Amino acid sequence: MSELRGPVHLVGVGGMHMSAIGLLLLERGIPVTGSDLRASGLTEKVAAKGGRVFIGHDAANVGNAALVVTTAAAPDDNPEIVEARRRGLPVILRAEMVARLMEGKRVIAVAGAHGKTTTSSLIAFVLKEAGREPMYLLGGESIELGGHAAWGEGDLCVVEADEYKRAFHEYRPAVAVVTNVEPDHLDYYGTEAAYHEAFAHFAGLVRERLLLCADDEGSMRLLQAPRSAVTETYGTSDGATWQARNVRRDAAGARFELVRAGTSLGELSVLVPGDHFVRNATAAAAVCIEEGVPFEQVRAALATVRGAHRRFERVGEGRGVLVMDDYAHHPTEVRNTIAAARTAFPGRRLIVVYQPHTYSRIAYLWDEWTRCWEGVDELVVLETYAARENPEAGKSARDLAAAISHPNARYASTFGDAARMAVGMANTGDVIFTMGAGDVAEVGPMIVEALQ
Repeated sequence: MSELRGPVHLVGVGGMHMSAIGLLLLERGIPVTGSDLRASGLTEKVAAKGGRVFIGHDAANVGNAALVVTTAAAPDDNPEIVEARRRGLPVILRAEMVARLMEGKRVIAVAGAHGKTTTSSLIAFVLKEAGREPMYLLGGESIELGGHAAWGEGDLCVVEADEYKRAFHEYRPAVAVVTNVEPDHLDYYGTEAAYHEAFAHFAGLVRERLLLCADDEGSMRLLQAPRSAVTETYGTSDGATWQARNVRRDAAGARFELVRAGTSLGELSVLVPGDHFVRNATAAAAVCIEEGVPFEQVRAALATVRGAHRRFERVGEGRGVLVMDDYAHHPTEVRNTIAAARTAFPGRRLIVVYQPHTYSRIAYLWDEWTRCWEGVDELVVLETYAARENPEAGKSARDLAAAISHPNARYASTFGDAARMAVGMANTGDVIFTMGAGDVAEVGPMIVEALQ
């Protein structure tokens, strides 16, 4: 990393990537201040490491900062950004700061509409278990790694390469994985074509090796993109360079044979039974083996890892009802989670409490949202997590609940209402999932407490 003077002020320090920046800077002894609209576990983590965190945005929060880093979600009229520019302080976006932090490291980047956090968490964990001590910046908190950011003392860096506002165009990775390319963030990109073009540009930035998911049409379209990296594929499809073959799933997880260019390397097992997790583990194995980790070490690490928090995670149990939580916030992710749940909990009724993430995402994926719930017995649609939007940006959670014909969907305006509805529906043996990318995870413990 080039010489960096502090203090550094972070606008939106409660975000996953922004808090990771704060933790990394503090670990290097650089003073950090930050602000966000509300306190959270992530702001508390930064404060616990020595950062000074303000709740609410105010020009005075900039203090004596030498550099201001802002989340892409912050508007230009944020009073702290306005104040920094008035003073002539440098103001840079989060992705540019991440790129600076990674200078001098051999970067492994994981991009895609879904699966980025799990795949990057698996790669970082396998590398750490193999003694490679990687630096990592993840988009979710890894269960096994105990967090989402660390410097590491090795030469490798694993980063989740987020496509929002083309953030991943700031990176020049040696190795990259593209898990899938399925239009998202159309509130920013506008068209599916623009979204795909952003990934094609990213593919061209990869310096050595690009790994594309053979099971995903959008990912495979990148084979037509101009690029200099050696390109391989992975997945369950025949012909994939790295193939998960003979996949067997049960309540304990999944087992499969890892085949590289037609040659079997041996069997891998994972703790989550979904096909999406098998693909993510296959990508992680491919990357780590190419980086010199022996197959046996890859096998041992993957057999113990669950990936990131809020990915098919157990919350608790009461009255014989199991409560789970998942980050799924796109119709494809919802289908994957439901399929995994049906494998993991055969014969049990499935109740979902879903919190939509942004009004625009409801609108531009409307048809998919109304029909992605096959396999769910009861559905509660919670009030939308607005993030950076106003209701005028799209459709509402109430609209969505009314439009879903199967299963029977009910609208809940508050966390308390959603928890009461779910508990009222549940019978002994049922499984309740809270689902979404917002703060719906707070509902799970409420449900467990009510059940107990």
